[in-house]
Amino acid sequence: MKSLSVMAGCAVCLLLGSGPLVADPGVVYEGGEGPGKGKHVVLIAGDEEYRSEEGLPMLAKILSQRHGFQCTVLFSVDPETGEIDPNNQTNIPGMAALDNADMVILGLRFRELPDADMKHLVDYIHAGKPIMGLRTSTHSFNYSRNKTSPYAKYSFQNRDWPGGFGQQVLGETWINHHGQHGKESTRGVINTKQIKHPILTGVDDIWGPTDVYGVKNLPDDAVVLVRGQVLSGMEPTDKPVEGKKNDPLMPLVWTKTWQGESGKPCRVICTTMGAAVDLESAGLRRLLVNAVYWGVGLEDQISADSSVDYVGEYDPSFFGFNKAKKGVKPADHQLK
Repeated sequence: MKSLSVMAGCAVCLLLGSGPLVADPGVVYEGGEGPGKGKHVVLIAGDEEYRSEEGLPMLAKILSQRHGFQCTVLFSVDPETGEIDPNNQTNIPGMAALDNADMVILGLRFRELPDADMKHLVDYIHAGKPIMGLRTSTHSFNYSRNKTSPYAKYSFQNRDWPGGFGQQVLGETWINHHGQHGKESTRGVINTKQIKHPILTGVDDIWGPTDVYGVKNLPDDAVVLVRGQVLSGMEPTDKPVEGKKNDPLMPLVWTKTWQGESGKPCRVICTTMGAAVDLESAGLRRLLVNAVYWGVGLEDQISADSSVDYVGEYDPSFFGFNKAKKGVKPADHQLK
């Protein structure tokens, strides 16, 4: 028996000592009590600039601990070190979690995953399940390496499937910075015609330091819930800029439907806000939590009084390239 244990230990050592480190496939927050109990939400963080690797774990903790949803958060990871690396555009371990997901929340930018990993997301998209896209998810994919991939059409500039995944599924691809990036922040202005929409329940104030994005390709079935007012500075008290930037206001949050190969239409919500620092806005957090309820068909369970308070501390890094925290692994985001 002792010799067998030694042999097994040696085999493990050999496996661990050969090739790249096997990356931790994300972090799982088991759902507590709440309306979301029994529903599985997968949140995928993979953008170089807006710190989705900080914002999405925080959102997942709220959804799981305060609302009952089981949440799995996946990250872009360096396969050699196992550390979260937003600049790695080709490796998000754990995509198979989508196979039993009830909703997906994307915080992506210019990813190009191996076909076997991408297939999990494509199968999810075509199954008629709800999708939420944040900020740069309008340009989630950019196939610059494997242009013959069957998923190359998901690229944000694709012409055969205009605008790729962003425009076709979420409603818009990358257009431009409508507000001045890093100098003009965003005030969310609720569309009074949609004030009774379940997603807007209890939402009374939205502000974030990211700028308003340009939007011009929304389909006819898109419902704009919130519009983005360009402010003259980076504080919530700054005044709106005067002139054409705010006339008309750009869509900031919208819903639409998407019908994939299954023929089953799914609910889609997208917002061009969503940086980790944007999520310090309690109004935006409430909107996103409400959107999860709405996405999975639990809109009758939405409450204006439910908690969207942080679970633990939250001190997000400001947006910018090459500013991700070093040495952080998915397991470091486990609940303490």
